[in-house]
Amino acid sequence: MATCEACDEPLLLTLDPEDENDHQQHPQPTVIPDDLHLPCNCHFHWQCLLDQASEVALSLRCPSCNAYLPSNAPGAAVTNPFRLSSQATPILTRYTNEGGVEDDLDILPVLTEEAFIASHPEARPARAMHTMAAEGDVTGIVELLSSVSADDDADISAEQLLAWTDPLEGGRSALHIAIESQREEVFWLLLWLGSGVKTEMFPANVVQTAQAMGLRGRRETVPREQDVRFVVDERGRSPLDLCWEAGPPWSHYAEGGLFH
Repeated sequence: MATCEACDEPLLLTLDPEDENDHQQHPQPTVIPDDLHLPCNCHFHWQCLLDQASEVALSLRCPSCNAYLPSNAPGAAVTNPFRLSSQATPILTRYTNEGGVEDDLDILPVLTEEAFIASHPEARPARAMHTMAAEGDVTGIVELLSSVSADDDADISAEQLLAWTDPLEGGRSALHIAIESQREEVFWLLLWLGSGVKTEMFPANVVQTAQAMGLRGRRETVPREQDVRFVVDERGRSPLDLCWEAGPPWSHYAEGGLFH
């Protein structure tokens, strides 16, 4: 059987017995395939390759045989190791796991994200919040911000988290994502927590919802550099610009003075 180039173990993953099997006296572990086949024909466990993400994302070479992994010819060196995946040639792999075989799986975005988070630990909760913003998970955002605020050792503050921009996603903030994803509840939540919009400008139902969630207090002043309304992405677009582009009801919010 083929083995992983990193750990020299068989390309299998042993899972702990499922909770529903706890009634069995001697539940048996489940063994599933875990074979990430690179273009150079080297094989890795998924996690074993991710453990070397920083090296691979920068060099675009196999950590075992040093082969160049993208299909195009290697170009000049770049100074930014966290290149946008949309601007890079994909690294197409073949991954076999319990779900079957997935051909032409582009592993580069995953490696790039892992490498970025390894050197920027504050990005992990920030990217999680951006995912919640896209999904409309208001409760999840509130819980995440509360957790960060309560953690004295957190790598990022709640205020920084609200205005954080993602270099892997075009420099967008959570508010950019909320508007693009048409998530009005997230939009109002982010303005409530991270902007200088006066309380009387919020719709009554928004105020009631915020208070019901325990978000009664707001910062009296928000520095412009922390105000989520004025954060721009890599294209220079502010949330106001996106509201105009999105049309109703977002353009109505742009007209209503929220961004002044």
